[in-house]
Amino acid sequence: MLIKSPVDEVKKRENSFRIISSILKQNGRNALYDLTGLAGGFKLSQEDLDLLETYAGPAIFESELQNLGKEHLGGEKILAFNRTTSGILATILALVSSGDEVIHYLPKFPSHPSIPRSTALVGASYREFDNLDEFEIKDNTSLVIITGSTMDHDIIKEDEFLKIIEISGSKNIPVFVDDASGARLRTVLYNQPKAMDMGADLVITSTDKLMDGPRAGLMAGKGEIVDLIKSKAHQFGLEAQSATIVGIIKAIESFNGERMIDAFRKKHLVYEAIKKGISSIKETPTGVMLSADDLINELKQKGVETEFSPADVACVFSALLLRNYHIVTIPAVGMPGASPTIRIDLAAEDAERVDKEYIVKAFIETFSHLNEIVNYKEACELVLYEYDD
Repeated sequence: MLIKSPVDEVKKRENSFRIISSILKQNGRNALYDLTGLAGGFKLSQEDLDLLETYAGPAIFESELQNLGKEHLGGEKILAFNRTTSGILATILALVSSGDEVIHYLPKFPSHPSIPRSTALVGASYREFDNLDEFEIKDNTSLVIITGSTMDHDIIKEDEFLKIIEISGSKNIPVFVDDASGARLRTVLYNQPKAMDMGADLVITSTDKLMDGPRAGLMAGKGEIVDLIKSKAHQFGLEAQSATIVGIIKAIESFNGERMIDAFRKKHLVYEAIKKGISSIKETPTGVMLSADDLINELKQKGVETEFSPADVACVFSALLLRNYHIVTIPAVGMPGASPTIRIDLAAEDAERVDKEYIVKAFIETFSHLNEIVNYKEACELVLYEYDD
């Protein structure tokens, strides 16, 4: 294996940052194409910056956050976190005890690793389902989690969403929706209602996913439950600070979904062009993707076998895209446990200034380059871990 542990994942990420730094220093920001759909940012004015103090900032921005957050997510009360993962952890700390069970329904396995990891921290058991017929609540279940859209943008069906709400409500079990990107994908592209409007007790979204905000979490929910979670967040330093809060506000104010709708219309052209050279490419709601398993299968179709894992090979592909074409995808820069799927999001802001032909050329030529080195461990390790500008 090339990537043996979370420590290796961190090293791989640091190497990618060295590449990005070199691109920015030598060619400027316009030479980098962040197509992860997670670019985010802090679009703050000087007036905003002048208020970024420990106490003055929250005093000014809190009421605005409440109003805008409710518009975006619904619910009675809003809470901001430094990460969506932080919000998930705070929720489980507040609502789940040792010996309890957390159950999780999602459109397709696997879940985001923050959910089972947080469950394990409190000494609770964890089960997950992607088949409604198998979904089961036990006597010790204290929290039901629904994923609205997976890391690879598989979308939950509305009738399944409503059925989980119904089953959980009949047993008085709170329902927490991990709607990281789903809060926009589900509602803008698939016309599904907001999670709170479908009867959820809590929902959280990532303010850098398909919107121009910081890497942070925005939670909405029933007031009493949010208060419990807020207490835990402050005890463990999980809450968002002033700069993040105002960044979230600016992101909600500027969000209108038009880039997503435009990407939804254009994605098929990119898909058809790449498919001519890489038959395993798939469409997503706002772009294209190549999963780690599909990448291995594509290599096999070309008569290439490898000893490395699908995730290893996907990360090498992603690193080559970054090195040679300055295209940022999640396997190169993602946190430990992130999906190894290579995904191009045409709703990303940078997609507006890169030719679609360039993306197609980059994918097909990177696959050819991968073919040449995939059975040479030293060459692959150089790509993943060693960059010297």
